[in-house]
Amino acid sequence: SPSHKFLPNGNSKHSSSRHLPLLFTTVNLVYRKGWRRSLCCCLFFFLIGFVFGITLFGNMDTDVRAKDFAFPELKPPHVDLRLDDQIVTSVSLGIHTRLQEPKEVDDSIGPPLKQLIVVTPTYNRGFQAYFLNRLGQVLRLVKPPLVWIVVEEKVASFETAEILRRTGVMYRHVVCTRSPSEPKDRGVHQRNAALEHIERHKVDGIVFFADDDNVYTVELFESLRAIRRFGTWPVAMLAPSKNKAILEGPVCNGSQVIGWHTNEKSKRLRRFHVDMSGFAFNSSILWDPKRWGRPYSNPIRQLDTVKEGFQETTFIEQVVEDESQMEGILPGCSRIMNWHLHLDTSNLIYPKGWLLEKNLEITLAIK
Repeated sequence: SPSHKFLPNGNSKHSSSRHLPLLFTTVNLVYRKGWRRSLCCCLFFFLIGFVFGITLFGNMDTDVRAKDFAFPELKPPHVDLRLDDQIVTSVSLGIHTRLQEPKEVDDSIGPPLKQLIVVTPTYNRGFQAYFLNRLGQVLRLVKPPLVWIVVEEKVASFETAEILRRTGVMYRHVVCTRSPSEPKDRGVHQRNAALEHIERHKVDGIVFFADDDNVYTVELFESLRAIRRFGTWPVAMLAPSKNKAILEGPVCNGSQVIGWHTNEKSKRLRRFHVDMSGFAFNSSILWDPKRWGRPYSNPIRQLDTVKEGFQETTFIEQVVEDESQMEGILPGCSRIMNWHLHLDTSNLIYPKGWLLEKNLEITLAIK
C-alpha cells in the first residue's frame, strides 16, 4: 500500500540515527590513534637523536675534554733584563734551604765619631759679637757630636746667650765667678772653669781651647778626632807690629814631633813652643788619671802665677811628659789650619761717619 512505500524511508532514518554513535566512536578512535601516532613519532625521533649523540661524542678522549674545559695555562712572557752591557736571559727563583752567610758590614760606616769639646772664653768688647758669630758658623759646619763650652765672667749675658742660640750648635754657657787680678789672667780663670766643668761631669771627648778671635778651618776640627792622647799642630800669627807673620808649633816627621818653630826670643826658655789654640787632648786625662798612668792626681789647671806666654807650656807639662807622648796633626805638620791675629779692640770707637744724626728727613715723597 502507499503507506508502506515510505516505510523504507522511515527505516533509513532509524538506521542513520543508529549509526551516529558508531561514527562518533570511529572518529574518536581515529583521533586517539592520531595522538598516539604523533607521540610515537616524537619519541622515535628523540631516541634517534639521543643514540646519534651518544655515538658521536661517546668516543672522545677524556683528557681532551679536560683540556677543552680547563682554564688556560698562563705563562709569563720572556723578559730580558739589561744591565748596562749585560743581558740576563734567565732568573732563578729557587729557594735555598741553606742559611746564607751574613753580609759584611760596610767599612765606610766605621766607628762613631769622637765628641769635640770646644772651650771658648769670651768677654765684653767691641768685636765680641762678630767673633762669636764667626766661630759659631764654623762650628756649625763640623760634623757632630760637638759641644761648645762658652765661658763668661761674673754673669751669663743675655746677648751672648742669644748669639749662641742662633748658631744652632749644641753649647753650654758657663760662668766664671772668680775675678781676675789682672786682665791677662781673665782667660786663664775662664778656661779653668771649663776644665772644672768637664772634670765634674766627666764629659768624654777631645778638648780644644778655641779663642774667639782666632780664625779656624773646618778641616782642623775634623782632624782633632784622630787624637788619641795629645795632639799638636803649627799656628800662624801676626807679629805685634802687624808687618810679618810668625809660625809657632811643632816640627814633625810624619806624626812624630821632632822639634819646634819659634821666632820670639822671649819665649825660647819655654819647654813646649805651642800657642793656646795649637793643641788638643783627651778629656779623660782630667777625670781618669789611672787610665793614662799619671803619677799624681792633682787637678790639671792653667796657672795664673807664671808670666804671660808661659801658660801654654806649664799646662802641657801637666798632661804629657815629653814629645814622645804627642801626635802631630796631619802628616808632617805641614799645613796651617788656624791663624792668631791679635786684634786689639780695647780702644775701639765708632767713626763719626757711622752715626747718622742729621739729614734723616724725607727728601722725596711717594706720589
